[in-house]
Amino acid sequence: MQPLPIELNLKQKKADTYGSWTTVASNITGASKNGEVLGAVVDMSWSNSITGGISLSYTSNNISAAKTEDNSADFQVGVRNPYLKYSDWGWAIAPDGSRYCLNLIYDRYQIPVMVVENGFGAVDRIDTDGSIHDTYRIDYLKQQIQAMEQAIRIDGVHLIGYTPWSAFDIVSGGTGEMEKRYGFIYVDKQDDGTGTFDRIRKDSFYWYQKVIRSNGETL
Repeated sequence: MQPLPIELNLKQKKADTYGSWTTVASNITGASKNGEVLGAVVDMSWSNSITGGISLSYTSNNISAAKTEDNSADFQVGVRNPYLKYSDWGWAIAPDGSRYCLNLIYDRYQIPVMVVENGFGAVDRIDTDGSIHDTYRIDYLKQQIQAMEQAIRIDGVHLIGYTPWSAFDIVSGGTGEMEKRYGFIYVDKQDDGTGTFDRIRKDSFYWYQKVIRSNGETL
């Protein structure tokens, strides 16, 4: 048999993560469990050396597009999906994307998965009574958690943990702004440097309290 027309060096394919010869890997390479790849023998001695799990961040998805003359779209920026809603910063609200990513990663590596960053950046306004009604953040996180539950109960993904982004408002790493807020707790600091650093619990704070107290049963 003729070998594949590409160099196969499976040791470079995250040997510390692959703990088993997955269905996906077998389909891609044409390899069997004994390491035979279309007549070429592959060293499988690393196959029992694995990490304890994989963590990932998920916020949104994107549609790639050909670069336009006005730079409104390219392979990285992409174009808007007409079937989805978007945040103030142009991020698609796509909970099915998190379910897809969890399935893709778990099917490939067959080890526990944890979502360590998942949040909704928005402009939060303080009402006259001092409260902050961030229902948009609650709706976003609720849909994300529901999608993760489907990945667990329906798809069989071994999801062992979830940490939303974030407890407090902080400077956005992507845009360098305070105006783009993610936290359950409002921090009185503005883009121009003004503010007292006083903190206000948003509606999402009390909502997430109930979520974690009920282990996700109350959404």
